[in-house]
Amino acid sequence: MKFYIKKIIRHLLFSLAIAMQISCSSSNEGGDPTPTPTPTPNPPVAKNEVDFWLTKGDQSVRLAKQNTVLAFGTLPNAYASIEVNDAQTFQTIDGFGYTLTGGSADVINQLTANKKKELLQELFGTSTTSIGVSYIRISIGASDLNAAPFTYNDLPAGDTDLTLSKFSLAPDKNGVIAILKEILAINPNIKVLATPWSAPLWMKDKASFVGGSLQTKYYGVYANYFVKYIQLMKAEGITIDAITPQNEPLHGGNNPSMVMTALEQANFIKNNLGPAFKTAGITTKIIAYDHNCDNIQYATTIFSDAAASPFVDGSAYHLYGGDISALSSIYNAYPTKNVYFTEQYTSSEGNFGGDLKWHVKNVIIGSMRNWSKNALEWNLANDGAFGPHTNGGCSTCKGALTINSSESFDRNVAYYIIAHASKFIPAGSVRIGSNVVGNLNNVAFKTPAGKKVLIVENDGNSNEIFNIKNNGKWVTITLDAGAVATFVW
Repeated sequence: MKFYIKKIIRHLLFSLAIAMQISCSSSNEGGDPTPTPTPTPNPPVAKNEVDFWLTKGDQSVRLAKQNTVLAFGTLPNAYASIEVNDAQTFQTIDGFGYTLTGGSADVINQLTANKKKELLQELFGTSTTSIGVSYIRISIGASDLNAAPFTYNDLPAGDTDLTLSKFSLAPDKNGVIAILKEILAINPNIKVLATPWSAPLWMKDKASFVGGSLQTKYYGVYANYFVKYIQLMKAEGITIDAITPQNEPLHGGNNPSMVMTALEQANFIKNNLGPAFKTAGITTKIIAYDHNCDNIQYATTIFSDAAASPFVDGSAYHLYGGDISALSSIYNAYPTKNVYFTEQYTSSEGNFGGDLKWHVKNVIIGSMRNWSKNALEWNLANDGAFGPHTNGGCSTCKGALTINSSESFDRNVAYYIIAHASKFIPAGSVRIGSNVVGNLNNVAFKTPAGKKVLIVENDGNSNEIFNIKNNGKWVTITLDAGAVATFVW
């Protein structure tokens, strides 16, 4: 009996299923006999609004674009905020870069033609794989990172050349000048600052490349030396945007070097160099000092000289002594004079993480927050033995690049220090307001294209979570200890 009842129930259920299927099919005539179920909607995906490049002190990440999705919002949180204020504007930026020393030119020229072209495009181009270097410093004659010292008017002992008839750029024709031409083909607008390490020996009060001073009786001839240099470089297709009268004028121990006191430089500029430029119709800027941040009296001596000051655009600084805040001290005292940061070296004895933190904090962020129009690391390139250099020149200066062979080069810490700015902040950008929060050193810019750029360095010993706030909205970021990040939106 039970079996019979179960059989009837199964038959009824089967009949009911068939009836339901027929009903569904008749109600879906002309369509898919199996209706597609309505999908459950996915939550909307936030659109990335901030691009983010990162370098870590342990070198595990080096100038790498991150995939983090950063979208501005208004959901409150308890984290500190770096507020970027584009209504608050400061100096216009001339650029970021390196010194193209004679030694740099020598080792870069050892690369094959294709490898050199590839490297120069990477350094000075504007593609996604380039870092957009926009400012170059060069030496007038040799620096200590040449294989040997020289000037453009070297003569036998006892000879003079008051008309500079023997002046010649020949020592640099195949090196610095040739590479500059290749660079200008990539970026015709790159700014070039030129600086002498020494006057020709026959003009000095001692017949040595090391130390000594320019004799007063040769001030006029030496002014014409600068004029001739600028004119002949122009004939080569190279415009010199600015000069400084002397590299590190208070340091006479380098090879080459020359001492020039503040009063001597003021006299040279007002009585000789400035008038010579004016007579020749030269518009190249004259920038005073070009030495350490521990001395602002040098520049103020020149700026306060009523006859010298009109010829001088501003003053330039290194940071082997003093504090980067000296740039603000000089700017606040003479706000019509521009400020420049023209040299800082990374040492062969340093380490990547420590140098990354210190240089980005001081050379990039520090100089910019203290009114500098540029920021330059020292040597662009050298070989594996930190050469070439003169006898007595810097033997521990580590280039941004190490050229290993005709087909191989390494990117060192100075490459990344500059790249975190140069790649994203073209000439003509303007520094805008941003507040420093705890260990998060930072500086912000607005580019000519209207993009905002923020460089942040975590100077602390632990990860930091913080907001980047702009126009009433913010994104939240985590940055490792010792890391550097550039944000663009």
